[in-house]
Amino acid sequence: MKPILAQTRMEMLLTLRRGESFVVTLGIPLLFLVFFSSIDILDDDSGYDAPIDFLAPGILALAIISTSMVSLGISTGYDRQYGSLKLLGGSPLGRQRLLIAKILSVVAIEIVQISLVIGLAFALDWSPAGGLLPGAIVLLIGSVAFAGIGLLMAGTLRAEATLALANGAYIVFLLISGIIYPLDKLPDAIERVSAALPAAAFGDALRTAFAGDAVLTSQDFFILCAWAVVLTTWAARRFKWE
Repeated sequence: MKPILAQTRMEMLLTLRRGESFVVTLGIPLLFLVFFSSIDILDDDSGYDAPIDFLAPGILALAIISTSMVSLGISTGYDRQYGSLKLLGGSPLGRQRLLIAKILSVVAIEIVQISLVIGLAFALDWSPAGGLLPGAIVLLIGSVAFAGIGLLMAGTLRAEATLALANGAYIVFLLISGIIYPLDKLPDAIERVSAALPAAAFGDALRTAFAGDAVLTSQDFFILCAWAVVLTTWAARRFKWE
């Protein structure tokens, strides 16, 4: 257990030492939450009492995407290119414990993110009607799905390509996945494509959960679960350690 904890601590330190990673994983979601909660982004018939009720679940999804896909994908991609994955995988730590350490570091950072976003959302008068358990389940499935995307890129592409593609995908998910404004504000063709993306399903499933509705039987939750299974299976089959 000690080697896993030591490697987990090292993974977290390396992640937090990257300035751009810190901004993406912590700064941007909090900044967006404050900025867009002060703007009238919703129509009168949207069904939400205030912008924060729509934004808070979407920003939680954005925070998870930034860590599970962007941060994990980029760091793993460079570890692979520099030979660190091969070296650590062949060390007494082993590949299995290395992967566990990476997973634990991602979970630890996400707990900090979730705590900060929820705390700030409550300070901005967010009052979710639903319980935390359904939301936690959706957050877990979403984290798995986007970790699959990050590891798929990291295990098949050069580190520079992973860096560019992960950041590009982050921007796409931010702009057209209903995270900071409703999908129905997009052109019809883009809306139909966006609705099938994992980010849109993630955000909408979180909104359903925090609204107190039956999220575990919702279409968005099933779409998110399907993405999680497909992406993690694909990443496992395609991942190359060197």
